[in-house]
Amino acid sequence: MGDWGFLSSLLDKVQSHSTVIGKIWMSVLFIFRILVLGAGAESVWGDEQSSLVCNTLQPGCENVCYDWKFPISHIRFWVMQIIFVSTPTLVYLGHAIHVIHQENKLREKIQRQLHSKGLKGPKYTDDKGHVKIKGNLLGSYLTQLFFKIILEIAFIVGQYYLYGFIMIPQFACSKKPCPYTVECFMSRPTEKTIFIIFMLVVACVSLLLNVTEVFYLLCTRVRCRSRRRRVPNATSAENPASLSVSWQPRVEAELALKQNSLNIQIQSGQSSSASSDGLKEDKKLLEGH
Repeated sequence: MGDWGFLSSLLDKVQSHSTVIGKIWMSVLFIFRILVLGAGAESVWGDEQSSLVCNTLQPGCENVCYDWKFPISHIRFWVMQIIFVSTPTLVYLGHAIHVIHQENKLREKIQRQLHSKGLKGPKYTDDKGHVKIKGNLLGSYLTQLFFKIILEIAFIVGQYYLYGFIMIPQFACSKKPCPYTVECFMSRPTEKTIFIIFMLVVACVSLLLNVTEVFYLLCTRVRCRSRRRRVPNATSAENPASLSVSWQPRVEAELALKQNSLNIQIQSGQSSSASSDGLKEDKKLLEGH
């Protein structure tokens, strides 16, 4: 398990920059893939080539038959699968660390008040360093999820075409330098079949988690957009529609004209109760808004 230490430390940093489903995917990768592969599968397979037995004494026949039946060992295939599937996540980690570094520099620049009038505040991180998955960071996160889905499907299909999903204890081989068709026998086929099915199920669970996370992020994004559109247009008794800015000066000008005409009438001794009532209503309208 010492060989997995560097990869595990890198992937552990991704947890603080992922969603809840992403953290579950990381736990599945650590516990049910890396841990099981290092603790159990390697001891079960061991050097399976030396355990292969063929009913012939022809030198080199067993090696050729093993290479024909298993172009790559199951253990090495699963190691490649873990590394390739984890690579998009590590690329996203590099992007997230770059964003955090840039916004920390921006935050320091704002605190020093150097030309901070035209600067915008940090967009993707808060004061505690927590990442908000949105904007370019959301695009990077979704991209790495799509690549992980493609790689998971490719390795599952590749495992089926390379070995199948069941370890057959006996197979026939007629490759040179074998003098004739020989029968070869694998060691511990049932135990190996259990591990093959287990690793296949874990790969399918990982694939399902990635697909679920994509839909979760997309639905969350759509919900936030619909909420933003609904809030500015919402008008109710608690939140009445306010008067437009261009309408208010016009009303004030009309009231001023009415007030001047009313003053002239009062001075000339020709007061009009109707005009006074209209002016009061206009004032109430303006004060109400």
